[in-house]
Order: sequence, then C-alpha cells, then structure tokens
Amino acid sequence: MTGRFANIIVDISHENVDRPFQYIIPEEMRERLCVGNAVMIPFGKGNKLIKGYVIEITDTAQYDEGKLKKIESIAEGAISARSDAIRLAYWIKQNYGSTMIAALKTVLPVKQKLKQRVEKTICCLTDADEARRLSDEFEKKHQKAKARLMRELSVSSELPQSIVTGKLNVTAQTIRSLEQAGHIEVKQESVYRTPIPKGAAEGHRNGGVKILSERQSAIVDDIMNDFKAGARRTYLLHGVTGSGKTEVYMELIARVIAEGKQAIVLIPEIALTYQTLMRFYARFGERVSVMNSRLSQGERSDQFERAEKGETDIMIGPRSALFTPFERLGLVIIDEEHEPSYKSDSMPKYHAREVAEELCRIKGASLLLGSATPSLEAYYRAQNGSIKLYELNERLAGGELAKVYVEDLRRELREGNRSIFSRRLHALIGDRLKKGEQSMIFLNRRGYAGFVSCRACGYVAKCPHCDVSLSEHANKYNGTSILKCHYCGYETQQIKACPKCGSKYISGFRAGTQQIEELLHKLFPAARVLRMDADTTRSKDSYEQILSKFANEEADILVGTQMIVKGHDFAKVTLVGILAADMSLNAGDYRAGERTFQLLTQAAGRAGRSALAGEVVIQTYQPEHYAVTHAAKQDYKGFYEEEMSYRSLMHYPPAAHMMAVLVMSADELEAKRRAAELADAARARLSSWKLSVIGPSQAAVGRINDIYRIVFYIKHSEYGALVEIKDMLENIIACKGWGKESVQLDFNPMNTY
Repeated sequence: MTGRFANIIVDISHENVDRPFQYIIPEEMRERLCVGNAVMIPFGKGNKLIKGYVIEITDTAQYDEGKLKKIESIAEGAISARSDAIRLAYWIKQNYGSTMIAALKTVLPVKQKLKQRVEKTICCLTDADEARRLSDEFEKKHQKAKARLMRELSVSSELPQSIVTGKLNVTAQTIRSLEQAGHIEVKQESVYRTPIPKGAAEGHRNGGVKILSERQSAIVDDIMNDFKAGARRTYLLHGVTGSGKTEVYMELIARVIAEGKQAIVLIPEIALTYQTLMRFYARFGERVSVMNSRLSQGERSDQFERAEKGETDIMIGPRSALFTPFERLGLVIIDEEHEPSYKSDSMPKYHAREVAEELCRIKGASLLLGSATPSLEAYYRAQNGSIKLYELNERLAGGELAKVYVEDLRRELREGNRSIFSRRLHALIGDRLKKGEQSMIFLNRRGYAGFVSCRACGYVAKCPHCDVSLSEHANKYNGTSILKCHYCGYETQQIKACPKCGSKYISGFRAGTQQIEELLHKLFPAARVLRMDADTTRSKDSYEQILSKFANEEADILVGTQMIVKGHDFAKVTLVGILAADMSLNAGDYRAGERTFQLLTQAAGRAGRSALAGEVVIQTYQPEHYAVTHAAKQDYKGFYEEEMSYRSLMHYPPAAHMMAVLVMSADELEAKRRAAELADAARARLSSWKLSVIGPSQAAVGRINDIYRIVFYIKHSEYGALVEIKDMLENIIACKGWGKESVQLDFNPMNTY
C-alpha cells in the first residue's frame, strides 16, 4: 500500500492519547511501509522518539501538512501487526474497554523478533587416512587439542561444534587454526529453537490415529459438512470425562489440514501443555508447535516466525496462543472451555471464548468449544440455538464412571474424628497402597479468601442482600475481625458462636497442600507422595517432571490443587479424594456453585479411566448443596437447571450481563469520590436504560501497593447496553482529564473485586 501519510497509534497506554496521530511518510519509505509496521516517531513537545504502529496509510492529510511530523524510521526487529490483528484489536478495545495500544499488544504475543539460533558443524576436508596422519603429526608436536580433534574426525567426518568445544575440550582458537590450514571447514546453519521435547520426533509414526466410535464420527462428519459448505459456526461438544473429546479434536484437525487450513488448540493450563502436545505430536509430527509463557523469548519468537511462514499447521497453548499469525486459519478449538484462566486478568479483560468467535468471523474459520462441564454461558447459548450442541455421554473405553461417596464432615466431627481425612478416605488410601494402585488427593483451595463456616453444622455466614458468602477481614482500627460482602459492601462483626447451632467451632479453613503431604507421610510412612502446587512448579520443566514421575508409577499418591484434576489421564489412578469441597462453594462470588460443580466433576473424572474401577470421596460440610449432589451424580443438566434459576432470579450472567468498574487511586477519598461520580452518571440512565447499579464499595482487596480500590457493578439484560455505558464512562474520564486515578472495566467478571 502506498500513500503520503500514516495514521499511527502511539505506544503509550493512556486515555488522553488513545487515538491515531498522523505523520508524513518520508519518500524513501513509501514503497516499504505497510499497515501494521512498528515505527519510531518523534512525539510530544520534546519530540522524544517512541514506538508506534501504523493502522492506516492514506493520501489525505487530516491537518495542515506543514504542522505534521515525519516518521523517523521503521522499528528494527519489531513484530508487525497484520491487518486482521488490527481489526481484532479494535474489536477488543470496543467490547472490553481499553486503549488501542493495549489491545494491539494483546494480539501480538511476541513483541520482538529475535535472530535464529545458529548451529555450527566441524567438517573434515581430508579423507580418514590423512586425518589419522595429521593427528599423529600433531601428537608428536605436542599439539594435543589438534590431535584429539583430527583423530575424532578420522572416525566421523562431521561433528557438532558444541561437542568439539565441550566434550573434546577444543578451543575456538584451535578450530580457527585448523580451518585456516585447510584441514577442516566450519559450516553454519540457522535452526529454530524448539519447545518440543527431545526424542519426541522418534516416536512419531502416525501413532495418534484411533478408530472413532459411531457417535464421534457422526459429530466430525456433521461439522465438516458445514465446513465444506462454507458455513462457519460455533459448536459446543459436551462430553463426560473420558468420552474421547480429544480424538474428535484430532480427527477434525486432520480433515481441516487436508483442506489446506490451519488450526489453533487452546488449553487452560500450562501444566497440560506437555501431555496434550505429545498426543498431537504422535499424530501430526513436526507440523505441531506450542506457545506459552514458560518458553524463552527465543523459543516464542521462533514459533511465531514458523507460524507466520506457514511452516506449522497446529498451534497448542493457553490463551495467548489464540493470536498465532496463521494466514489460513480454519479451526479454533477451546478445550475445557469453562476454565476461568481463559479470562484475562489484566487490561483489556477479554475472554478467549468471545475473542475466538470474533477471530473466526474475521478469518472465516469454525470454532469448537469442548468440556465435560460447560460454562453456563456456552450451554445457555446452546440451549437458545445460537451455537450447535453435540454430546458424548459414554466413556470411550466403555468403563463406568467412578463411584462417588459424599462424606459429611459434620458427622465425622460429632463421632470424634478431627482429622482432615474422613474415615472412609483414610481406609481407601490404605486399600490402594496394598493393591499397588494410585491415589490423587485434591485440596480445593479456590475461594481461600477467608469465608467463615461452622464445622459442627455447616452454617456459612452470607450477605443478606446478595446471597454470596461474607469474607473475613481484619479491622484496621482495633485489630478485631469483620465479615464483609465483596459486592455491596455490607459489613458485620465476626461471629464467635454459630447462630444456627451455637457451636464454638466456627472459623475459616487453614490447611494447605504441604500440611496434607506431611500428614500422609505420618499416616502412611511407606507411601511415596508427590506434591504439585504453586510452590513445587516454579521451574520451567517442573510440571512435566512431576507428571512424568506419577505416570511412570514412581509415586503412590499425588497431592495438589486445581492443576492436578484437569485433563490428566493416569491408568492406575483408582481413588480421588477431594478435601474442602466447601472452599470454592463459599467463595464470595456468584459463580461459586458453578465453580464447585465443575471442580468436583473434573476431579471425580480422574478416577477409573482404564479397566480398573474408580472411587471418589468428596468431603464436605454441606452434602445437601445442589452443586455437591449433582457433581456426585455427574448430572450436568440437573445442575444447569438449578443454577440458571438462581442466576435468572438475581440477574447474573448469563441470564443478564454485568460490568465491574474498578477505580484506583493513591488518595482514598479521591478514589471514593471518582467512583461515586461514575456510579451516579450510570444511575442517571436508570429510567431509560433499566440499569441496576450496585455499590460503590471497597474492593475485596481494598489496597494494593498503597493504591486504594473502590468498585461498583452495573447489570443489564443486553451486553450492547453495557458497551454504550462503557463508552459514556470513558468519555467522562477523558473529558474531565483524570490524572492520578485509573479505572478498569471488566465485563461479566469471573471473580469479585
């Protein structure tokens, strides 16, 4: 594209400069500059050189040409944004509330293109006899390093330089000397840094192809019929744990690739990447790649470049993999689509499921969502017909779902058991150790924000206005504790005795995975125990090391948090113990019931996935709660109907839509004043917009790094209405020139603030 002027978004994430600035394109750049290029431009009164992105090239000057500045240069080594990426970034900005530059940076998961790694090979330029003669000659002259190298080259005519300098201990100076003498040649080859584990290629013999069941084949055929007819739709695959959703994914990908297209597979956790990658690599070989935050900058840069050049067909990874620069994208798959990790926790607060749908619309691709426990948002849309639903109701191996026991911890306490393990779980762990089978102990730490419950009767302190649990906070004025609602700000004094049964055993939960591990060692001294949590998975390969040890039966029991119950498949696991099921159930969040049902169902799905029967023990103080009873029966539809009746009554998503507005300032009074100003502006629209405004109140974490946080919520039945309110609030912020205060907007938040 040629033109005289470029409209540029500057690399400053602030509302006051969130618009294109026009620059003159120097004549020598006009043939080279493209939309999406990163450029260096003089900006502001001091003409400081900063980076920007070209979003339009035009021949029309918007201002007096004499006042326009010139582009300084095209940024060296910076990644350019493709035109479809710019369109997607603009959509993200419009629908989630952020600056354009923040949205652009979101769709560019790799910011800098690094040079490829160079591998050097030492090649012998003489035959074997001459190499041996030279080795003997160098030996006589006491030139030991030269003699060693020539002796090795007489056996193998080519050697990697890394081996020569490492194992043979030959210096670069010695190599140069032999090269100048004409005895050897140093060849250089640029290679991609690869995140694929060594040895994976040797195992690739199309080993991932499996014969599909009749139902699986029917689903694949139906989606491909739409694909070939040019109908690009969104689909939801609801399959019980172990029903073979991954086989459906792989067959669909194989057929889409056969049509000359490419595919992106999103998975929720980095911990799953290795296991998922190996399954795909077994079938598709080196056309598979991976993108995640644990890769080095060089690995990320190389995978981005491979994708851009069309040298890979499948990209696997968490949320950021969605922005892989595929030219021929035909299919996006989001596995475990219900997972909250698909929602960005930094601005812009986009949801990968929604952005994937827009990306597929732009690229003309299909979108498949998959889960054993679909999000209410996805299943709600499937029920109203806006996306197509497929179901897999039986396990692929034909085995039964695990038998589930719900243990009432209130009864355990009454009958004298004060251990964190119920008597049944204790006995079953011992039984598995005798049989040589494996167990997984899952500590449900979600919702660890300090809810208060009674160990004797299961009572939980709840907000009288919002029907969510109250959270325990220290009173900063007198050192006592208060209970607080994170939605409306309701407060009450800490409870010292249960108002329902009078028990003094009312408090928060205080156990962690390390304590569980120590207790297991004490109760079962011979057991080999592995722990998998945030502390044990800090290093790059720690996930793979722990999972590989457990898969290789080098441990009897795996203890962990949420990361151990998602998608893993271990044939010898026949027991899953779920501790503190109430932890997520009592988070001060309207999604608490949904999260609990999903976690319990996913955890239960880890047991008995092979020929061996499985058992699951759910320990809870609220065995009668519908999330627990439906999870025990693996009854998604029953849970969905009950949860949706609650959401509809309270006007929570997906029955309605909600936007959180978080105001932050170093001045507490100013934060409260600004939040009230915005909330009042939203309330002014109440009569015509039928809005519901809750708050403002102090956020759950009221201060971080001396920045005060005040939040309020706006509800409406239409998402578009909230987008218009968002625009109105942004205009207020821009017009009144807010300085030290900042605002974050979050549509249909996954957590309270």
